[in-house]
Amino acid sequence: MSFEPTEAGPGRATAEPAGPQVAELVLVRHGESVGNVADDDARRRGAGRLELDTRDPDTPLSERGERQAQVLARHVATGEADAPEVVLSSPYARAASTAHVVASAVGLDPVLDERLRERDLGILDGLTGVGIRETLPDEAERRARLGKFYYRPPGGESWTDVALRVRHVVRDLAQVYPDRRVWVFTHQAVIMSFRLVLEGLDEQTLLDVDRNEPLGNCSLTRYRRRDGASLELVSFADTRHLDVSAVENTREPTPEPAVERGSA
Repeated sequence: MSFEPTEAGPGRATAEPAGPQVAELVLVRHGESVGNVADDDARRRGAGRLELDTRDPDTPLSERGERQAQVLARHVATGEADAPEVVLSSPYARAASTAHVVASAVGLDPVLDERLRERDLGILDGLTGVGIRETLPDEAERRARLGKFYYRPPGGESWTDVALRVRHVVRDLAQVYPDRRVWVFTHQAVIMSFRLVLEGLDEQTLLDVDRNEPLGNCSLTRYRRRDGASLELVSFADTRHLDVSAVENTREPTPEPAVERGSA
C-alpha cells in the first residue's frame, strides 16, 4: 500500500518544461493478468518458461484482475476519487480491459495509444530468470554487465527505449489535453518510465524505487499541476481502494538480480 511520494532530493527534480500542462495525471497499472499468474507459478516451481499460450498483447486479465478493475471503477464512480475527463490506454488486452471497465463507469471510452504498450522483451519473452540463465547464458551475462536500465534484449527494448516513447506521450498530453484530468492505463515499466521523465530521476534512483517500492496491480500513481505548469508527484503505487475491499491486492515480486520478468 505505497501511496506517499518519495522525498525530494538529488535526482528528483521535476523535468518537464514550462508551458501548457494537464491538471492531473493518474497512471494506473492494469489489473492482475493471466501472465502475472503464470509468472508467479513458474517462479514457485523453479520453471524456465511461463505456461502461457497467448501473445503478450493478447494476454487477458485474470478473474481476480477483473475484480480489481471493478473495485477501481466503483472507487471512481462513487466520487471517492476525482473522475477522469480523458482516459488513455495501452492497446494490450490487460490494460485496455482495465481501462474500459473504469472508463465506462464514468461514461467515457478509452483512447488506445500504442506508445503506452508494455516493454518488449524480445528473445526473453516468456522466460523466467532460471530460463534465461539456462538457455541464454550469454544474454544473462550481458544483461548483468550492462545493468537493467540500459540492457536491450535481442528483438526487444531497454528501459531507455520505453522512456523515449513516454517523453513523446508527455509532450502530447500537455498540448492536446491542457487543464484536463487524464488517466493513463498501462504497465509497470511504462509507469516507471513516466517517473523517470517527469521527475528527472537518475538511473540508480529509478532502480532503487523499482526494487524497494512494488507497483501493485490496479495501483494509482498521481501527479498534479503546480506553479501553473509543472507536475508534482502526489502518490505512488496507491492501492488503498483495494486494501479496503474484499479483493486481494497483488503486486510485482521483488526483482531477482540480473534477470528480467517474464510478463508484466
